[in-house]
Amino acid sequence: MDKSHDFTARILWTGDRGEGTRRYRGYDRTWRIVTPGKPPVECSNDPALGGDPAKPNPEDLLLSSLASCHMLWYLHLASNAGIAVRAYEDTPLGIGEVGARGEGRFVRAVLRPKITVERGADLAKANALHEEVHEYCFIARSVNFPIGYEASYLEV
Repeated sequence: MDKSHDFTARILWTGDRGEGTRRYRGYDRTWRIVTPGKPPVECSNDPALGGDPAKPNPEDLLLSSLASCHMLWYLHLASNAGIAVRAYEDTPLGIGEVGARGEGRFVRAVLRPKITVERGADLAKANALHEEVHEYCFIARSVNFPIGYEASYLEV
């Protein structure tokens, strides 16, 4: 590696109802992510595990990070390839499993971007860029589960 990048965040548990973790159901599964110079993000556990369904959970954040990283690299590579992207929207799907002891993991993810490109774009090249993204995306290169792509295109 030629360069090193450091990332930092501060994670603050906000779920103490006055007794700490004395009782399993006696505390909230909420926390705040604080990163330098950015607005805080209020989070919670998955609702199936007692979390607040109105707040992002770790699985939401991982899947969103994966899809966002893919999008940013896709836009970069499309620009380099002369493909003018006018809109990009993704509804990624993460498939997880839970083991007998309650241990969970992602087993795969499918990114499903809907991409609007200018009329006349090379759609075969536009589609091929998704595989190329995986060579660059920090998040995709860091996870241990397969990532699939089901892109669709609209020309304007």
